[in-house]
Amino acid sequence: MLTASDSIEALTALFHSRPVADIATLFATLETKSRMSVFRRLSVMGYLTSYTHAGRFYTLMSLPTFDRDGLWCHQGICFSRHGSLKATVPCIVENADAGRTHHELQVRLRVRVHNTLLDLVQEKRIGRETWSAQYLYVSADAARAEAQLTLRRTQPGMASGAAVEVTTSAVIDVLLDLVRSAGVQVDASRVAERLNARGIAVTPGQVEDIFSRHGVKKTAHSRSKRLRL
Repeated sequence: MLTASDSIEALTALFHSRPVADIATLFATLETKSRMSVFRRLSVMGYLTSYTHAGRFYTLMSLPTFDRDGLWCHQGICFSRHGSLKATVPCIVENADAGRTHHELQVRLRVRVHNTLLDLVQEKRIGRETWSAQYLYVSADAARAEAQLTLRRTQPGMASGAAVEVTTSAVIDVLLDLVRSAGVQVDASRVAERLNARGIAVTPGQVEDIFSRHGVKKTAHSRSKRLRL
């Protein structure tokens, strides 16, 4: 096992070369087989455990550039500034002005959330309301939950998943995604899923609206398809 000072130097070099590491890599870097020793060294520097991949990956707290939901992903391995998935979901639900559906959360987090949602509802850390033949997950605070449900029900296009406002950058991201995937069947849900996976918050309803405004045909297959920008 490396000394404390040598461990810090070795870990700094490791995470400088690769921002994410598994336990086997950490064992090799610190020249030990003791998990306790590894986490003792990591704790000195401050670290996060991935909430995806069964928590098998680690990074230093100083490395991620978190998005507005406090998420950061590297090569499909995702971390949250809140720590675990169970700690992250309530924060995302609370901060969503119109709540979040199961599908929206699963796409946003890139991991199965069904059991986590059930546990959080049972523990009354989030609320759950019926909306459009599905569940809408809302704040545990009754007043906040009512405001979220009202917004979801009353905003134009919200019933089909459209958001209240689409930023110019989101429109550009949607159209760029279409250009990159030219020749592939155009599907609003697939486009929204790809962009959400990259940390760009956009719903299928928003994508449908952008398609309509820019003359994108859902049946387009041709690689030479031109968009009206």
